[in-house]
Amino acid sequence: MSSVDHDAFAFWLCGPGRSEIRAEKLPAPGPGEVLVRTLFTGVSRASESLVYRGGVPASQHTLMRAPFQAGDFPWPVKYGYLNVGVVERGPDALLGRTVFALFPHQSAYVVPVPAVHVVPDGVPARRAVLAGTVETAINALWDAAPLVGDRIAVVGAGMVGCCVARLLSRIPGIQVTIVDTDPAKQTVAQAMGAGFSLASDAVNTTAGCDLVFHTSGTSAGLQLSLELLAPEGEVVDLSWYGDDGVTLALGANFHSLRLAIRSSQVGAVAPSRRRNRTAGQRLDLALELLKDPAFDAVLTGTSPFAQLPEVMAALADGRLPALCHTISYNGVGHQPLSAQE
Repeated sequence: MSSVDHDAFAFWLCGPGRSEIRAEKLPAPGPGEVLVRTLFTGVSRASESLVYRGGVPASQHTLMRAPFQAGDFPWPVKYGYLNVGVVERGPDALLGRTVFALFPHQSAYVVPVPAVHVVPDGVPARRAVLAGTVETAINALWDAAPLVGDRIAVVGAGMVGCCVARLLSRIPGIQVTIVDTDPAKQTVAQAMGAGFSLASDAVNTTAGCDLVFHTSGTSAGLQLSLELLAPEGEVVDLSWYGDDGVTLALGANFHSLRLAIRSSQVGAVAPSRRRNRTAGQRLDLALELLKDPAFDAVLTGTSPFAQLPEVMAALADGRLPALCHTISYNGVGHQPLSAQE
């Protein structure tokens, strides 16, 4: 297959704690395909850090593949799924349009037309990287079916938890509280229209919830989520634990209060909506919801693409605190790497 003039650059995870930027050859877009030049990608800190350290269990290597992942777990892999760019070649109706795709960190790429979703007017390109995360939040609400007037906690103020809280805050009568171990997260909770409680105080301030969404990725967070439930309440767990073990103490109120834990995962549309919603429609809904400027509070920093190896290392070991750290491709050329050396 021939290549266009635009060679691209891609971010690869190469081993435990090792990554690099590599040159990529792009196929010429054929009928029904588009060439997209990337503007921004977003780092999904929890899942990408887990992949970065090689924490995907062998049993999940197939199930947890990203839509356009290259390579196989554990390494080397080209992994990521929050990409916003501009269509440079393809059908006339898409030329020049800003689009979102579930594509890894790469400066340009070719995909089938159905893989890109037009970013609506009123949604800045940088904010649009959150579409995949808001889509996860939508699926969680479809799984949980919150009701008007519910008392709800979100345990874990990461990017998924914050997006869940923002969607919940727009339902009339719902009282939503974000629970986290970091007092600095109170600011983002307020921006999401939610209350805030420190994890150490939550049993006293936030107990008696009808629903709890757990997004912290820790055993302690899941245990606390159970302790915040009212009788016959339910925890909806969105965390991806990878190869980390999860330990719970279920000998107290779990059975006597008839508590429940259920999973929610974005890989398939929630059963309650599967009969009349496609994954593409769910993603389009996420992009529409991103017209809400409150989501900007989840975007906590930007770095140039050339620094992504250093940024990923700092995100993974906690030196760079972030909710969604964005990567800018401004000025990233399409020349082959050898032409720049």
